[in-house]
Amino acid sequence: MSTLLSTLLSASGPSRRHRSRRARRSAVLAGIGCSLLLLSACTGAKANGGSSSQPGVSGKPVQGGTVSWALPPATIPNWIWPMASLAYFSVYNISDLQQPMYRPLYWFGGHNLQPTVDYGLSAAKPPQYSSNGRSVTITLKPWKWSNGEKVDAADVVFWMHMVKAEKANWAGYTPGAFPDNITAVTRTGPETVRLTLNGRYSDNWFTYNELSQITPMPMAWDVTSASGKPGSGGCTADQAKCAAVYRFMTTRAKDQKSYATSKIWGVVDGPWRLGSYSSSGNYTLVPNKAYSGSPKPHLAAVKFLPFTSDSAEFNVLKAGKTIDVGYIPSQDLPPKPSGSAVPTNSPVGSSYALSPVYPWSVNYFVPNFDNPVLGPAFKQLYVRQALALTLDQPLTVQKAEQGYGYPDFSPVPVRPTNRWLSPAAKKGTPYPFSTSKARSLLTGHGWTEQGGVMTCTSPGTGSSQCGAGVKKGTRLSIKYDYASGTQALDQQLQQYRSDAAKAGIALKLHQAPFNSVIGEAVPCKPSQAACRWQVANWGGGWIYAPDYLPTGESLFATGAGSNSGSYSDPTMDRLIKATEQQNGTQPLYRYEDYAAKQLPVIYQPNPYTVAATSTHVGGVVFNPLETLTPEYWYRTR
Repeated sequence: MSTLLSTLLSASGPSRRHRSRRARRSAVLAGIGCSLLLLSACTGAKANGGSSSQPGVSGKPVQGGTVSWALPPATIPNWIWPMASLAYFSVYNISDLQQPMYRPLYWFGGHNLQPTVDYGLSAAKPPQYSSNGRSVTITLKPWKWSNGEKVDAADVVFWMHMVKAEKANWAGYTPGAFPDNITAVTRTGPETVRLTLNGRYSDNWFTYNELSQITPMPMAWDVTSASGKPGSGGCTADQAKCAAVYRFMTTRAKDQKSYATSKIWGVVDGPWRLGSYSSSGNYTLVPNKAYSGSPKPHLAAVKFLPFTSDSAEFNVLKAGKTIDVGYIPSQDLPPKPSGSAVPTNSPVGSSYALSPVYPWSVNYFVPNFDNPVLGPAFKQLYVRQALALTLDQPLTVQKAEQGYGYPDFSPVPVRPTNRWLSPAAKKGTPYPFSTSKARSLLTGHGWTEQGGVMTCTSPGTGSSQCGAGVKKGTRLSIKYDYASGTQALDQQLQQYRSDAAKAGIALKLHQAPFNSVIGEAVPCKPSQAACRWQVANWGGGWIYAPDYLPTGESLFATGAGSNSGSYSDPTMDRLIKATEQQNGTQPLYRYEDYAAKQLPVIYQPNPYTVAATSTHVGGVVFNPLETLTPEYWYRTR
């Protein structure tokens, strides 16, 4: 069930919502919607079959030292437990805070700049599928937790029991998919687990989009009190006891003040642990000296630095003293030169090497289909088409992103180059910019401009009427919430507001911090107070992680945990199901082309990040999944 992705990949989003937001230059997600691509770094490519070259590194490698990493504007990692609801399902929480300490069963983020599995960094050996495809066996590597316990089959069972018991509270849940498609979880040995499936699935899909979501959890977390003996919560042994463990662990995860001091969060199996943490966004990772995997960290610490805006980050980056790995905002880049992905004249001088970072993501903003006022209007395809037609993607890439981006118009990433982008998608958008066509769509369906805003004057379900549920007098005056801190996103939305107004659509722009925007953009019912939001743009979309194949079950399937806008369409559900069960690219192409035309979200330009890495820091290679592997990094002198 595919991650926010989002979602969030910004090269960003966003696995279940791996909602993403890119850290890049001035813009938020591509062009206009700046998707602050969390510069995800991965390296050590020679050992994994990729290229390990990093341009611009000077000096002799040394052991120890600190590397500072610039967080995207107004983003603060604020959820440490790998079990997260949609409000906390962001790339910053998962890739920057959780995964360096708590290794997922399988690690994705290949050093060949493709979204591939890396078994060398995974906590388990390659999965073994039965000949009939109805079961899969997982064997853990001989790793240990930092408290000396083994990482074993019980830790996988614990995760599976918790996910099954609390699936309604987990952002990765898609009804009928993971974990519903697993009928039995059986320990067949101390380090071996067999999952029995409810049908035959593509091995590739099941590994990339299902097994990718499992994170072994230590017995130290199977408790219902801070003084509880490891395993005393009983969730590992009995799924019925998981609710009490979930309540306790959720309470602990909300207590940010205890992150760096809690014995619970101090039990890690990854290469890092928390050295310090502040709710302001400043935190530090230090080596886990008991890490069983390889490589072991070279650095003494990795510091994460928060910024209220991309301009604030750039000012510090330019000074050249505090940030070792950062990003150049769009507004501070010269226009993209022909034939080069990065500027030939660096705005930050020769002390930083520049790299393009293409996220494995799509960028979009989300209409709330269940909003009690405008939800019925958003359910009309012609209204969504009008929203798409008034967003000038090529202009926003050129102006807001300075050329460092590309249009998005389907749920499959355009970059990096991949075999899943359909022939139709390669030809371009089905909805090229046209305010006049948008206006005609609205007036042709029973809307009349009154006071500058399109108003439903002909309610009903006829071909020339407003559509089912749209009440007479409904106005296309839309509260549009978006993430603050990125000038490019501001520029995009100011232009969008102006163009949408030409079609009679009034966008009432409202800025809020990233965490606030993703926190409100959750599935809801029209009767709930939480359903008051109308449109949300967190400055990115969805990064495909931990569901790495772009098959859509987490984003657009009815009832999916990361289906932020509560979109529902039986044809979409059927096409998504086919991508899970059938081999080949054709099922994915059919789903992709349908989603491009049906607009379950409104696609927006996807910028790529221009990352800046100190020439005295080596081992940093940015991968499209935004997974962070600072154990490969080192300082030079």
